[in-house]
Amino acid sequence: MFSQNTTAAAIDRLKKLAQQVTIIRDNWGIAHVYGKTDADAVFGMLYAQCEDDFKRIEMNYIEKLGRLSEIKGQSVLYNDLEIKLLIDTNEAKADYKKAAPWLKKLLNSYADGINFYLHNHPEVKPALLTHFEPWYPLLWTDGSIGAISTAGLTTGELKAFYSGNTDKVAYIEREKDVQTGSNGFAIAPSKTASGNAILYINPHTTFYFRPEIQMSSEEGLSAYGAVTWGQFFIYQGFNENCGWMHTSSNVDVADIYAEKIVTKNNKLFYEYDNKLVPVIEKKITIKYLENGKLIPKTFNTYYTNHGPIMAKRDGKWISLKSNNRSMKSLEQSWVRTKSKGFEDYKKAMDLKANTSNNTVYADKEGNIAYWHGNFIPIRDKKLNWSKVMDGTTSVTQWKGLHEVSETVHSYNPTNGWLQNCNSTPYTVAGDNSPKEENYLPYMAPDGESFRGLNAIRLLSKGNTYTLDKVIADGYDTKLTAFEFLIPSLVASFEKNISKDNVLYSELLGPITLLKNWDYYAQENSVATTLAVEWGYKLDPIIQKVYIDEGDMDQVENTLNFAKIATPDQLVPQLQMVINELKSKFGTWQIPWGEINRFQRTSGDITMIYNDALESLPISYGPALWGSLPAFKSNYQKDTKKRYGTNGNSFVCAVEFGTKIKAKSLLAGGNSGDPTSKHFYDQAEMYRKGQFKDVLFYKDDVQKNAEKTYHPGE
Repeated sequence: MFSQNTTAAAIDRLKKLAQQVTIIRDNWGIAHVYGKTDADAVFGMLYAQCEDDFKRIEMNYIEKLGRLSEIKGQSVLYNDLEIKLLIDTNEAKADYKKAAPWLKKLLNSYADGINFYLHNHPEVKPALLTHFEPWYPLLWTDGSIGAISTAGLTTGELKAFYSGNTDKVAYIEREKDVQTGSNGFAIAPSKTASGNAILYINPHTTFYFRPEIQMSSEEGLSAYGAVTWGQFFIYQGFNENCGWMHTSSNVDVADIYAEKIVTKNNKLFYEYDNKLVPVIEKKITIKYLENGKLIPKTFNTYYTNHGPIMAKRDGKWISLKSNNRSMKSLEQSWVRTKSKGFEDYKKAMDLKANTSNNTVYADKEGNIAYWHGNFIPIRDKKLNWSKVMDGTTSVTQWKGLHEVSETVHSYNPTNGWLQNCNSTPYTVAGDNSPKEENYLPYMAPDGESFRGLNAIRLLSKGNTYTLDKVIADGYDTKLTAFEFLIPSLVASFEKNISKDNVLYSELLGPITLLKNWDYYAQENSVATTLAVEWGYKLDPIIQKVYIDEGDMDQVENTLNFAKIATPDQLVPQLQMVINELKSKFGTWQIPWGEINRFQRTSGDITMIYNDALESLPISYGPALWGSLPAFKSNYQKDTKKRYGTNGNSFVCAVEFGTKIKAKSLLAGGNSGDPTSKHFYDQAEMYRKGQFKDVLFYKDDVQKNAEKTYHPGE
């Protein structure tokens, strides 16, 4: 394999390969990659990704290799241990050796593309990985950012088990309720002006996490969309026949087991079906950076037939059964991008290897479809699988995987639309949705979300959809949660705060404003500021989005809270907001766009925000409260204003006719290089929700070409 100090023959091979690949950069800096073979297209696509943002590619693989501690030090030691327990590099290497010839070619091209880039750019100094191996993509076989399923086990529990110490140093806890998620809509021909199906693609991710790209070959590949940095397939996008949008799924795909551990002759065993089975022990060494030196730390780790031991609860060792990487998942991620239509796409779904996504689908034949999850283990239906399972019996083992036909899905519902906003599949097509009583609870523990309610409201009354009309619905900023919360606050204030109470005069103005508000987030709206700030101060239960079997969902929790909340749970929280705004700005009358800002000043992975530097006002609110366009902003260190870090990133609407018509938008721009004109050229459009036309056909790409070259030129 090729590396920095490579033979002349290897360099020649790569130079020849590069001549078979053409990259055309359009007027937005988006790379359209053309190759003779699929492998050529992969080579060019990874080369182009490196040109746009090598450091993000590298960081994704440092993390998946469990080697973050080598650059970040001891603070992430247990994050690395967790990855190494869940994603085995030796298994990935073994998979590479036995991969089908077509897949091996793609894997080799992935590594060749990145390594050729590094060879041609000696000025680029990798943080750690100076050479990429072809088995790396087998560590990360799904397109999702995290895609790590731990069935609720925390990194803190892992640390407590393997170090006997519970302090926070040496790990960063994964956010459990990351308020991002995604929206996907599919509109059938019966509801569109043209009689063609339309797909709306709206992942909510960390900004700049997914570039926009096209890859084509003479072997039938022509896919356009968003790719997660460092992966070689289009994760959310379309080809000339069909399109696919993935939303994060809450299907139960991982289980935890309480093991009965026995020590005999100084050896560890676990009890299973009345027999004692030896505990498997593996040594895992992780190096961490300290004072410029790499210090090795070796862990003695334990495994049962379920998987690695990850925690101790109630005195029992807890193991995790999961499927956090698989070669079949990577194959599926690729083959679906070449689907020629509905039957083909269903064949890709029949691989049953996608662990973390729901799928919203549309095609040129006019089909629309939805699948809730894909990899779903068959389990004993008498048990509640959101609980800790008894590890001593085979009754709690998985019994294979459910066929796709048994999982929650909807094909061509008569209402003519499908939506998923990280919410229950039982409202995916309004009244025509799958019925909960026909499915097992572990197949869809997901609850309803306020975005889901908003999407159903809009799509139920929508007709004669065009691309622009779908985008307009996708940009509806109604903060549905406050339709329930604000009346409760107003009633509580009017009933319980008397006119002679000092609070009355302080809060009458803000309360009156909220009472008359239409619940839409807008740039010039003071009510939006008050509502959002107040919402975050209420009982945290109303922010709980991902739920287990039998839990109340976010909407139920909010309705319940609004019904029974006491004045003490509503009014002082608003007073706190008023006081905070006054102390920061001298007045509480601050329009939402004045504090809700978009800023991109550097290409750093962890950006520093600064009130003194240029930023743009953003009207969109948090997805958490029901806004379909998501913009999650926070107060940053030393800032008075809130800055967005995730939400709408790549957004795209596609119409499947005899020719593809599509429009797209990116946060900021496609390049991670602040000196590039494509670093910030979409920022003003992003602020206004103004989309650009997608250049899908080569003729159109050539007409709008800024630069045409072979990799390495």
